[in-house]
Amino acid sequence: MSRTQSRRIQALALAVTAVLLAGACGTDDNGSTSASGNTKVKIGVIPIVDVAPIYLGLKQGFFTAEGLDVTLETAQGGAAIVPGVVSGQYQFGFSNTTSLLLAESKGLPLKVVSSGVASTGAPGKDFGAVVVKDGSPIKTAADLAGKRVAVNTLKNINTTTINKVVRDAGADPSTIKYVELAFPDIVPAIAKGDVDAGQLVEPFLTIATGQGDRQVVSNYAGTDPDLTVAMYFTSQDYAKKDPEAVAGFTAAMARSMEYATSHPDEARAALNTYTKIDRKVQQELILPRWPAAIDRDSVQLLADLAKQDGLITEQPDLETLLP
Repeated sequence: MSRTQSRRIQALALAVTAVLLAGACGTDDNGSTSASGNTKVKIGVIPIVDVAPIYLGLKQGFFTAEGLDVTLETAQGGAAIVPGVVSGQYQFGFSNTTSLLLAESKGLPLKVVSSGVASTGAPGKDFGAVVVKDGSPIKTAADLAGKRVAVNTLKNINTTTINKVVRDAGADPSTIKYVELAFPDIVPAIAKGDVDAGQLVEPFLTIATGQGDRQVVSNYAGTDPDLTVAMYFTSQDYAKKDPEAVAGFTAAMARSMEYATSHPDEARAALNTYTKIDRKVQQELILPRWPAAIDRDSVQLLADLAKQDGLITEQPDLETLLP
């Protein structure tokens, strides 16, 4: 690493730390222990289906067995969790893979410690897809060219994967007009005709199809059947400071993912503890895969797509970011 790169990383980290600490006074339990002697850690998560394994793992005592006293704190998205982990507000966090690649490319000192969630690999039966209202002339991925497509975040994993499936279908994704809307607002926007299509994940995907919307393409499964969509991570500083806690977290997450995979009914029931998903939708929604291992090739593919679509100018260092 050059001195220039080193100074850039330090400057970014200090800037993020200063901003986050200003809004996180009194929340830092970094390095403290509970009355039982376990290490107290805060984990930033998003209240979506993807993180069901961590709630199951807590219930099963997998984290306690590793000497961890866990507090979960919800955030609106992974973009807010990344600076929270860098600042020490959280010791661990959950975020989609492209957000972590973008953070790494900006020099933020992060370290992935566990797989998070992956595509089912089954087009039409994945937990993420692009939908249109019934009667839409949009039939295929290629038909999305030139249309208004809603996504929850511009220039991130959903735009790059949609661009990929459109490009693979022989059309020009640069003609798509992306519109940023929160997931709960996308289904109504499609119904009103404010957008021509929208990218949704569960449970919003099942809600939309239950109201008559139609899937056009599974952008995750269509990009890579083994796509690693999100991962858990920590800061490089915490990884060096408490490697035992990091190893314990990784081991507990592996057990949690395996348990959730083999107990899908319990994974659905866990949603009652941190979401307000309708019970009918809860039973019908498509669960993602929770593999213990990260699919490195799919992470590299997302990095390539981010560079191809201009989200980054240089390839992120996967050797530094990934375990």
